[in-house]
Amino acid sequence: MFQKVLIANRGEIALRILRACKELGIQTVAVHSTADANAMHVRLADESVCIGPPAAKDSYLNIPSIMAACEITGADAVHPGYGFLSENARFAKILTEHNVTFIGPSAHHIEIMGDKITAKKTAVELGIPVVPGSAGAVESDEEAIKTAREIGYPVLIKATAGGGGRGMKVALTEADVLIAWSTARSEAKAAFGNDSVYMEKYLGKPRHIEVQVMGDGQGNAVHLGVRDCSLQRRHQKVWEEAGGPTIAPEERDRIGEICAAAMRKLSYSGAGTIEFLYENGEFYFIEMNTRLQVEHPVTERITGIDIVYEQIRVASGEKLSMTQEQVQFYGHAIEVRINAEDPQTFAPSPGTITFYHPAGGVGVRVDSAVYQGYKIPPYYDSLIGKLIVYGRTRDECLHRLRRAVDEFVIDGIKTTLPLFQRLIREPDILAGNYDIHWLEKYLAENKV
Repeated sequence: MFQKVLIANRGEIALRILRACKELGIQTVAVHSTADANAMHVRLADESVCIGPPAAKDSYLNIPSIMAACEITGADAVHPGYGFLSENARFAKILTEHNVTFIGPSAHHIEIMGDKITAKKTAVELGIPVVPGSAGAVESDEEAIKTAREIGYPVLIKATAGGGGRGMKVALTEADVLIAWSTARSEAKAAFGNDSVYMEKYLGKPRHIEVQVMGDGQGNAVHLGVRDCSLQRRHQKVWEEAGGPTIAPEERDRIGEICAAAMRKLSYSGAGTIEFLYENGEFYFIEMNTRLQVEHPVTERITGIDIVYEQIRVASGEKLSMTQEQVQFYGHAIEVRINAEDPQTFAPSPGTITFYHPAGGVGVRVDSAVYQGYKIPPYYDSLIGKLIVYGRTRDECLHRLRRAVDEFVIDGIKTTLPLFQRLIREPDILAGNYDIHWLEKYLAENKV
């Protein structure tokens, strides 16, 4: 087992990792920007190192500074959390070259799954169902028109690198395809420095379903069930459920075993999430995230498995602590992401928290690193906490979520809590009757 883990992240995920390390008896190192000097994970870590000014490129994305922190503190492993350097193959390689373990998959697996075209080809080779689409990047006007005709309209044009909805355009007819193709390339170039795009069938009303997998790099891999992440705004997840409201246990086990078998073939190590669009009973691969997900707590809640604990164990060379037969699913869990944003305009709302009262009680978990008097800096992602609730059934879980959202108080800044107070009372939400477009339509119709 590791002696000292450096946590190359901030906010609630840094605190989540720190707690897992403490339970394993591992010393922790917090790195931070000057803006995060008073962050909770910095206060609780055994050691802390300032790695630069507020801008992420000069601190949390500054590989030389993080490597220097490893050298100064003698850390023998780095946990990247999610975001920042968590899917940076170059960072993983540099750590390995300096005899520091990257708590995550191999640089090779990060690379092949980081490029969407390569990832899709790999998925096909591994027997994972994919959305019909181009075999590779679409390189010309003529190829764009030809490929769209072969796939059938509507089509979706997507950047091969990056995510978050940038470099993504829909063409409903042939008249749209060249404009969409050109615009997607321009956006991809500006956002990722790579204008390569590919094309796939656009599904009308799909759900976003993902499968959590864990491997140990020694040929063992399991799936930990599915999550429904269909409630999204601008391709960003807002609300996630484990024990998807429309996925029957036999469907969960079928797609889960396909994914677990694929990870065994790859000798994949660590946590990963294979994401699908789901429509008319069919799963279509869209991408794999080779890291811990923001929404991992709902899976932990229905399985009783500590995913971060397992990440650290397998990175240290140990085998998975469970077999697929030992993975059991209990009840239902929902997570809502609490952002420091105006609930109507979604504009960021940095500032000082003047009063903080997180929800509590049976079946309630709050993952957050904020506290009363904490000043939220304006430089980073607006996620400040996650409210996770559990129930024996989805209905019980929804009732508990309503109570918990109403009880949660954060003053001094604006947050998205009022949005969830509205959503938890919507008939479509209560019935589980929504797809990836539902929230955008709801917000437009309700002018919020």
